[in-house]
Order: sequence, then C-alpha cells, then structure tokens
Amino acid sequence: MPRSLDFTKWQPEIDVRVEALLAQMTLEEKVGQMCQIFLDTPDRAKAEEWIRRGQAGSVLAFYGAAEINRLQRIAVEESRLGIPLIIGNDVIHGYRTIFPIPLAESCTWDPSLLEESARIAAEEASADGTDWTFAPMVDICRDPRWGRIAEGAGEDPFLGAAMARARVRGFQAGGLASGRKLVACPKHYVAYGAAEAGKDYNTVDISERTLRDVYLPPFQAALDEGAGTIMSAFPEIAGVPASANPLTLDTILRQELGFPGMVVSDWNSVGELVPHGVAADLKQAARQSVLAGVDMDMVSGAYHRHLTDLVQSGEVPLPVVDAAVRRVLRLKLMLGLFEQPYTDETLGAKTILKPEYRAKALEVAQKSMVLLRNEGGLLPLGPDLRRIALIGPLADDHHEMLGCWHRIGRDEDTESVLDGLQVVLPPATVLTHVRGCDLKGEEPPDLEGAVRAAQAADVAILVLGEGEAMSGEAHSRAYLGLPGHQQALLEAVHATGTPVVVLLMGGRPLAIPWMAAHVPAILQAWHGGIRAGRAVADLLVGAANPSGKLTATWPRTEGQIPIYYAHKNTGRPVYREGNSPFDDPNRSVYIDESSAPLYPFGFGLSYTAFAYHQLQVETPEVGLGGILVASVMLTNTGDRAGDEIVQLYVRDRVGSVTRPVKELKGFQRVFLEPGEKRQVCFEVPVRDLGFHGLASKNAGPAYVVEPGEFDIMVGNSSRDGDLQNVLLRVK
Repeated sequence: MPRSLDFTKWQPEIDVRVEALLAQMTLEEKVGQMCQIFLDTPDRAKAEEWIRRGQAGSVLAFYGAAEINRLQRIAVEESRLGIPLIIGNDVIHGYRTIFPIPLAESCTWDPSLLEESARIAAEEASADGTDWTFAPMVDICRDPRWGRIAEGAGEDPFLGAAMARARVRGFQAGGLASGRKLVACPKHYVAYGAAEAGKDYNTVDISERTLRDVYLPPFQAALDEGAGTIMSAFPEIAGVPASANPLTLDTILRQELGFPGMVVSDWNSVGELVPHGVAADLKQAARQSVLAGVDMDMVSGAYHRHLTDLVQSGEVPLPVVDAAVRRVLRLKLMLGLFEQPYTDETLGAKTILKPEYRAKALEVAQKSMVLLRNEGGLLPLGPDLRRIALIGPLADDHHEMLGCWHRIGRDEDTESVLDGLQVVLPPATVLTHVRGCDLKGEEPPDLEGAVRAAQAADVAILVLGEGEAMSGEAHSRAYLGLPGHQQALLEAVHATGTPVVVLLMGGRPLAIPWMAAHVPAILQAWHGGIRAGRAVADLLVGAANPSGKLTATWPRTEGQIPIYYAHKNTGRPVYREGNSPFDDPNRSVYIDESSAPLYPFGFGLSYTAFAYHQLQVETPEVGLGGILVASVMLTNTGDRAGDEIVQLYVRDRVGSVTRPVKELKGFQRVFLEPGEKRQVCFEVPVRDLGFHGLASKNAGPAYVVEPGEFDIMVGNSSRDGDLQNVLLRVK
C-alpha cells in the first residue's frame, strides 16, 4: 500500500509561496479564505459571487467532478488572485462503495482493514473532485443513546487511537489513481461523545483528567499520523464551548501537541456561541472563535460578516488572521490544488464501485458482524434445512443497511439479506419472505402472516433493528429496544416453536434482554453497507466464520447507562475483593437490575472455539522506561478455521488518583486452523501504563507513570471470567 501523506510536515518552498500570496491579499480576501460556504441555498448566486471575488476558501457538501470544476474555474480564472477552493465532503464510511458504519468497522479489530476501506473511499472521492473529508470521527462514546456512536470506534481510547491512525493513513494515502490528494479531518474536537444524557449537542462537563486520558488520545493519534486538519465540536466543555475554547484549541492543540494544521468549525458552531450564551451576537461569536483558534468558519457567516470590521477596529489583531490564512493556503498548496485545480471528469465513472472495491466491502462486512448468541449450535444453518422463513422489515431492504452518512450511496448498489440468501442457498431450499411489520410501527403489523410462514418452516430468520435515520447526528434515542411492532413480531414468531435466528441491524448497541434470554441465535449485522446482505448470508450458511467483537458495551436496560468496561472501582465495589473488614451489603449496585452488561466490551462468538494457556509475563519486573513483554498460548480447539481477537488489559492496583478496573493496552487478530496453536506475544511500553495524575499548583494534571503492581490480563473479552491474570511489578 502506498505511503500515507503527512500534512503536518512543513516544506520551506511552500512557506515561501504562502508568504508571497499573503503579501498580495487584501483584508477582505484574507477573511474570505477563512470562510467555508454551502451552495445549497436560495441565494446561491450570492455565494458564487463570493467565490468570484476571492472571498470563499472552501465549499462543502458539493459532489460531482463537472460541477466542482465549474466552481473551481470561477475561483481560479475569475477571482483576482486565482486561489483554488478546497472541496470538503462527509466521506464517512465510503464514497459510493459504502462500507459498514465506523462502529461496525471497529468491531473487526483490524486497523489494516480499516486503512484499506478508507483508502478506497479516498480513491473514489478524489476521482470525483473531493479534496477534504470530514472524517474520521474519533469521539469516544460510552452512552449508546447518543446517535453518533455509529460514527466512531466505540468506548475505548486505546482501540479508538488505533482505528484513528488507520483511517487517517487510508484517507491520506499517497499514489491515488486520480493523481490528486485527500486530507483527513479528525472530529469532533473534543469530548463530544460525553454529551450528557446521550443527547446530541448537549452539555459536556468532565474533569481535565478525563478529557486527557479518555477523549484526547484518539485525536492525538490522528494528528501524530499526519492529519492536516481538525474540526472543533459543538458542545461546551465545562462551561466553555469547544469552538471558542482556548484550553483545547490553543493550550493543548497548538502548544502541547504542536499541531500546525488548519482548524475548521463544525456546522454553524461559531454561530451557536450565541444560543450557548457566551456571545451576545454573531460579531462577538466571530471574535471569540478566531481568538481561540478556529481558522475556518463553516457556514455560520460570522467571519464573512464581521471579521474584517473586527480587525479594522483592533478587536482582532491582524497577525491572528494572517496566521489562520497561512494555514489555509499551506493546506491548499500541500494538496497540489494550485497545480491541479481541476478533476478529470471521466475518471469517476472508471473508479467507483470497482469489483475489487465491492469485494473489500464484503470482507469488511463479514468481519464486522458479531455473533452474540448461538445456543445449541443453531448456526451455521445445516444443508438439510429445506424450508426457511425470512421475516422482518429489514429482510429485503436495500436502503437502511447503508447507514447514516452514506451521502451519495445508492440503494441500487446494495444487496439485501433476501438477495444474499437467494445466491447462497441450495436450489431445493424453499425460502419464504414475509415482512411482518414496518420499521417504525406506522402501519398495522401482519403477525398472522409471519406466524404462518414460521410454522411452515424449519427455521425462521428475523431481520430486525434500526433504520439508517435512527442513529447518527441528531438521532439520539431514549429507549433502545426494538422500534415499532418488532418486539411483538419477534415474540409471535418465537411462540410457534420454530427455531429462530435474529439478524440485528442498527447503528448502536440495543437493549434486548428478552431476545437474549429466548432467541437461540443472534447475529449483530449493524448497518453493513452495500454488501451486508451477502455478508449475512455467507455467515448464516458457514461460508464465512463470525469473528467480530464488540467495541461498545451493550446494556441490559437504559437505566445502566453510561456503561463501559473501564469504570472505576469506587470505595464499595460491585464485587468484593477480599480487602474489606466489613461485611457491608451496601455496594455500588442496583436493587432492581444486575450491574453486569448484557454483552461486554470485546465480546463475540465464533463457530469454532479457542483455548488460552500459559499466560506469562516475560518481564515480571520492569523499569519505568522499559517494555512489558507478555505471551499466551492460543489453540483452536474446534473443527473450523477461524480468527480470534486476543486482548490484553492492564490494571494499576494503586495510583495517586483512582484508576479504572482495567484498560485495554494491546490486541491481535490471530487466524488458526483447527487444532493449530500459536504463542501470541505482546510488547507494551511501560510509558503506556501512565495517566494524568494530580494537578500541580499552577498547571493542569501532568502525565505520569508510577511504580507499583499491575495486573496483566489476557483473554477474549473484557469480562473477568474471560481473562487470565498475572502480576507485573514496575519499579
């Protein structure tokens, strides 16, 4: 795979060109470069006039090489200085070849595979005129009510950092067939996933330690990988909105992380400083954001309307504007837009939906799906089954499986579950399809038809879950059960006594305790993209072996939320550890529900079985600057080849501040044939065992690695019963 591009490495010759351009620009032209405009507006002619006057730096949500070239010609051939536009689009999990949603992709635990899917998206998008993707979304989320959990890699900062690095490498791959470049934009900086009550755009109020230890690492990883831009978030963080926050945008991003690239606001997040209540009007909002460090205003109009006046009045120093414009111009030069502003309009048709891209989408979909339950080995379906009932609102759907933010993805490109089964099942199999009910409960259900189909079948396959508009931005949910009449449909079919398999589609963990207790086989298929139907079919018949593992904890009920594996122990832990002199029944538990999740982080079943033996730490004592070396023997004890995702967790037994009960510090995806065994080794720098400790008198918490005892745990999920444990001493 071609080396990825690093947009954070400055080049002296580019700096010379930037200064030459800057010296020629009027103040109005400088401000224009700091504005991103949206053309889908009634006053489109006015927006295009801004481009003609050199007063627009970027256009977003604009697709198609021919139209993009038309805009670029206005910018390059009609504006005074001929500075090209940056075309930014939401290329989240594919351009036209739609892959599974990012949360699903993360369940592959395979960064190299995510790098490939992001590179394919870059190939297609760049061939069609896009220069800039507003991705990857690297927000950590520990509340599945938040709809945007679908767009990220789940709840863990270590895994999230690995996936962030991979996606940046893929999006910014060198050697694209278009001859162009694409720049990534990690978002939403920062802690957007901690919105209170899982409600989108809501308040975030966390400690600086949590900000740095949990929410910041994936952003730092993305920037370390060379991401050239970053997007400031919507919500406030401890009272200061993220798009006007000097701590996050200047102190941390610029000074500590040394990020030299461009900061763009999220959609109207500059304008939203007014309803946040920290700015009286749009003029104050513009001043606060630009002084905090937002280089480009996405669509609010605050910079367009007020930044020139603010500079002329002295309220915003001209050097602040010049610094922002330098970053915009530098990015355009690094993208090669001055040399190649136009896109070959024939290239898109030759690039999108290549057979090898569709094949990769199938592989990612197969590896992302998680087998949650398989009592009695109901799956894979045996060849002796002659009659199958395929039931549910998503069974023959070609749209919902595309998931949120599929943008230009098309229904006609997708394969439904019915399509997939018709391909893989033997010709003699009778496959009966009954919808049973609609997705949201807006129509009367056909329970009788579903029951009749199930009664006449050897097995009933129900395809249930969420639609694409039930997760993603502005789609938070208070109730995480099956929508509409789907639960009633499930219970009616189950009551027939016919064995039931549920295929769950959706963009988040769901609360499905009844299903988990009564249905023998459950496969979480997510919103799996254009090849989801075939991927499901291959898994159902055993042509592929499930290997995905959850990257977000599944609650039993909404009342457990937020729920995540790396919680703190508290002074009264859920499970007694033998170190309390009191037999106190008052523990940190619920009186009406288990404290355990329905399915833990890292969980996922296979059609084969794996055994862990001989966990050992090769370095039982190691210095603060050393490397932890641990190994375990893994054996495939089943009769099928399969992939196991081996996970290493660490617990710091005693710290200067309270520490999580365990933290992921390593993982490996291992393929084994039946009976094969392999020693799986991990090397973890001791520095990675640190955290942000007590704050000093005049500064925030500093990163420290403290000596002491650490539990090293290796197994197939974060659940205690799935882990083996050895002791490490750091001295």
